[in-house]
Amino acid sequence: MAGHNADLALLFISPHHADHASEIADTVRSGLGAGVLLGVSASGVLGGAIELEDSPGISAIALRMPGVQVTPFSSDQFMPVDDTDDGIDRLGATIGVPDGPGPLRSLFLFADPYTTPMIKLLPALNRALARGHGFSSAFPRTPIIGGIASAGRAAGGNTLILDGRVLRSGAAGVSIRGPVRVDTVVSQGCAPFGTTMLVTKARGNIIFQLGGRPALQAVQEAIESLDDQRRPLLEQGLYVGRVISEYKERFGRDDFLIRNVMGADQNSGAIAVGDMIRVGQTIQLHVRDANTAHEDLELLLDAQKLHEKPHGAVLITCNGRGSRLFSAPHHDASSLARAFQGPVSGEHKAKPGVEIDSSSRQVPIAGFFAAGEIGPLGMESHLHGQTACAALFRSPTI
Repeated sequence: MAGHNADLALLFISPHHADHASEIADTVRSGLGAGVLLGVSASGVLGGAIELEDSPGISAIALRMPGVQVTPFSSDQFMPVDDTDDGIDRLGATIGVPDGPGPLRSLFLFADPYTTPMIKLLPALNRALARGHGFSSAFPRTPIIGGIASAGRAAGGNTLILDGRVLRSGAAGVSIRGPVRVDTVVSQGCAPFGTTMLVTKARGNIIFQLGGRPALQAVQEAIESLDDQRRPLLEQGLYVGRVISEYKERFGRDDFLIRNVMGADQNSGAIAVGDMIRVGQTIQLHVRDANTAHEDLELLLDAQKLHEKPHGAVLITCNGRGSRLFSAPHHDASSLARAFQGPVSGEHKAKPGVEIDSSSRQVPIAGFFAAGEIGPLGMESHLHGQTACAALFRSPTI
């Protein structure tokens, strides 16, 4: 920080420290001179290339962004969610949409799962951003980055921090406007199989027919087409990818929003999925495993290497990933850190043990394990599961 105060500090604490959240927040704010502090409690935190799962930990990242405007907000300013046009305008004003020239560069949101209706809040935030500067031709999307608090197992068990306030419910966030570039990585880590199928009969989250046939029959036929090498991947679960934009001729990995297949009914031939489905939408079945998740994240990070090295990063990964998915610890954090690390000498590589690199070669990273991750796909941001979402802070494009 070179002696300067932070414009924004993001703080992540494990449940072991939740009772001292106020004291921790005061210490971080005073120590960093943070203009705005946003924090959340989680089952595990990460910093640099290290992930601390289900163990005590505190992680923070401080950002100094000259000329940037940071607007804090909390759900007590707009809950219950009003999705009328007037309500969306008021929500936009609360999160800082009209408060300054140019578009918002990003919005960070942390929420308690027991008291926050994300099914209404997230679409409302997308609409509020769209009604402002967020979808100009120069800046086609204002990404919402964040996650669901994962420290508590019941209402009141999670902690949100906004400046000097400690909240036990609702949601808290900040919007960022000004000379900074925030790029995003959303790795869902799934591989498609079978062919794309058109939903021809559905209600709510129930799909009755795909291509005019019972949905369960179409799913079973797609599963039977899997070879012996890929069929064991079904043990990790079966997923549906819903196409985000129907206006493309071909669909790639970023065109599908992944949702769980929650069940099936043999009598009606229907399947239930973790999303609202409409007739006319296109879906494709997906599978997930550690190798697929690893390859997907590496591919997305390789694309980010085409740009300048970020000044810092925030990583929000699912609490179902980590050692629960990968055979080695620290997978997502170390992948992100390694992607932007400078060249390592052969002598360094030959040393035993795990090095915690604090040199200038490593990008500062902080984050947490979430009970649901928020990140953009297509023109809107969505709530994901089993996903790694990262925000990369870079200098603004001239």
